Amino acid sequence: MTPANDDMDFLRALGQRVRLLRARRGMTRRILAAQSGVSERYISAVESGTGNGSILLLRALADALHVNLRALLEDETVPAAAPVFRVPEHRDRIALIGLRGAGKSTLGPRLASRLGIPFLELDHEVEKEAGLDLTEIMELHGQAGFRRLERGVLDRVIATYPRVVIAAGGGIVAEAATFDRLLGACQTVWVKARPEEHMQRVIDQGDLRPMRDNRRSMDDLRAILASREALYARADIQLETSGRTVPETLDTLLSVIG
Repeated sequence: MTPANDDMDFLRALGQRVRLLRARRGMTRRILAAQSGVSERYISAVESGTGNGSILLLRALADALHVNLRALLEDETVPAAAPVFRVPEHRDRIALIGLRGAGKSTLGPRLASRLGIPFLELDHEVEKEAGLDLTEIMELHGQAGFRRLERGVLDRVIATYPRVVIAAGGGIVAEAATFDRLLGACQTVWVKARPEEHMQRVIDQGDLRPMRDNRRSMDDLRAILASREALYARADIQLETSGRTVPETLDTLLSVIG
């Protein structure tokens, strides 16, 4: 293989890693561009394997993605089932994970009510902690700032509530240390649905943004799901919600959580 071919292979691999990390964090190119200060055009070139920019631009992308620069430059492997230390009472805290639109916010309060324990949405707790909504947090502090707040709030919730149902944000799996903390302290449930049902549920919640570019939105959703599947699969329980009513799904969940 010639040096030129080696370079092309490296750039293609770099582009794949940037796409994977961006999808895992649920970031569009526009958001990544805004948070990194790198143009959408350059990001597009990098992801297509044709971008050959400076190390400073790559570092800016890594910072915005909240990863070490090495994560862009070296092959990444995601352990499908890394060992996690679980505290003895972890089954009394139940954490629902999965993409937006899976049904976490619908199932969570009902599950908590049936069990007679509190229900918390982690994103709402982050907003209360910061005194800002999620959009403002992202604009002011970026992904890195949001993830720091999220970890602090999760630690507080675990310390405060020995029994609780938590609905975690879909991107929590992208922050390895925070996700390991969740796995170790809670019985985790991956709430699953087909991509089409994810999309319809988001629209039913009143968010019409996906309708503005339905094909691109669906492609983005599929990419995010594909990039996170191995991480979501580390949950203790996988709960399929597609084609099922809320009462049916809740009864199934109650039967398997023990």
